[in-house]
Amino acid sequence: MTTPPLIAPATPVDAGEILTVQRAAYLTEAQRYADPFLPPLTETLEEVRATLAGPQTVLTARLGGRLVGSVRIRIEDDIAHVGRLSVAPDQQGRGIGGRLLRAVEAVVAARICRFALFTGADSEDSLRFYQRHGYRVVGHEPDPNGVRLAVLEKRAPVRC
Repeated sequence: MTTPPLIAPATPVDAGEILTVQRAAYLTEAQRYADPFLPPLTETLEEVRATLAGPQTVLTARLGGRLVGSVRIRIEDDIAHVGRLSVAPDQQGRGIGGRLLRAVEAVVAARICRFALFTGADSEDSLRFYQRHGYRVVGHEPDPNGVRLAVLEKRAPVRC
């Protein structure tokens, strides 16, 4: 990547672009599992807008004027739950996902003990990506549709 993306907090006007990128990014995942009902694909514009209203933190990545990625994080007790990390398919493999992940972790790192997230247990690329960023598989569980998920965690820099 020649020009790094601008990472910034999402605003309500970003909702439509976030939804578009998210759907494009998760389509490949749905095809892997033959499941068109993955939550990132069935989320509505109103639900994205509600997420942007809080209490979750949502960051976006932009190249020029184009939104090319987003990520969410919500805190429960001392755990930060990372979710919906999405990068436009034509921009994947350029470091945008890693930049978004590091940025969203930095926003909450001082307030939590660990990060948690999940991804499809058969999503080898996603598992490798998260493991490169310090996450470790700590278990497996099915989603409501029976898709097997890998649960990953990472300790925060501040020890609890």
